[in-house]
Amino acid sequence: MTNDDPEADAMAEDIDLPEAAQAAASESAEAKAAEAQERLLRVQAELENFRKRARREYDEAQRYREIDILRDLLPVLDNVLRAIEASEKNADVATLREGFRMTAQQIEKLLDSHGCKTIETDGSSFDPTVHDAILQQEVPGVEAGTIVGTASRGFKLHDRVVRPAQVIVAKGG
Repeated sequence: MTNDDPEADAMAEDIDLPEAAQAAASESAEAKAAEAQERLLRVQAELENFRKRARREYDEAQRYREIDILRDLLPVLDNVLRAIEASEKNADVATLREGFRMTAQQIEKLLDSHGCKTIETDGSSFDPTVHDAILQQEVPGVEAGTIVGTASRGFKLHDRVVRPAQVIVAKGG
């Protein structure tokens, strides 16, 4: 402004000053809004990650919920199988043996229906993740590390070992 009146010039400067302050305040508000938006997005991402993790943990808990009952049933199966083995040595108990055999088949069917599978043993290679070596034996003609006997069968539920198989392993000569 080109006015000879100094008061008018001062008033013009006062009018421009609030506009500058408004612009600065507007920029500050925009920066705060952008920061709040960024925090909101971060919190939303954390919440989504929490939901996914909780869902995975829940699905895994559901998948392996029978593991405790299976651990309880396995000794029963072992005893039934031992009884069958003992009864085979005594011929007059054929009926008893057949009853035990049928019971064992029922239990094995139950285990299988719950996703519990027998771990391979005889003739396979020793795998410490699924086998528990209780004895090593020299066996002519058998490669070291090969399973040559099973003391108790092992079981897996899906991909987890419920109980490792107790095995006898051939050792090198």
